Amino acid sequence: MSNEDLRYPIGKYLPPADFTKEVMENWLAIIAALPTQLELAVKNLNDDQLDTPYRDGGWTVRQVVHHVADSHMNAYIRFKLALTEENPTIKPYLEERWAELADSKYGTLEDTLVLLKVLHSKWSHVLQNMSDDEWDRTFSHPQYNRTTSLKFNLGLYAWHSQHHTAHITHLRSRKGW
Repeated sequence: MSNEDLRYPIGKYLPPADFTKEVMENWLAIIAALPTQLELAVKNLNDDQLDTPYRDGGWTVRQVVHHVADSHMNAYIRFKLALTEENPTIKPYLEERWAELADSKYGTLEDTLVLLKVLHSKWSHVLQNMSDDEWDRTFSHPQYNRTTSLKFNLGLYAWHSQHHTAHITHLRSRKGW
């Protein structure tokens, strides 16, 4: 048995000391690729597999996919708010409760995968056209009582993309699916 922490299969997000052009371009590519990567991660899984938790006490594969869409919709809005307002205070949401709603627990993945393709296309267009100064724009997150920059959040959501995809791919590997 592996010593892998099933909660964090790729580790926790650690921002780099420097947000170099290469680091930022890599994150942009990860954000752009997420819909395809997630679609491949769930390809050919049946309903029983989709309703399998990725770890004891964790969300099911189905809930993970719907969570990524919910989270990234919020991220897209947060980026747009920060780009158009001075350090706006964003609205947090209770992701654990969202994951228990009917669309997340029982909904099919087809619409959510299409939503992610369209969302990430729009989000990537915004991200790829931001100026250097815009990456330093911020929003305030009242749940964590902190102000964060958009470049920090780009890294966070690139990590988030890989983090949840790994939940699924690692489960598939462990189960031999």
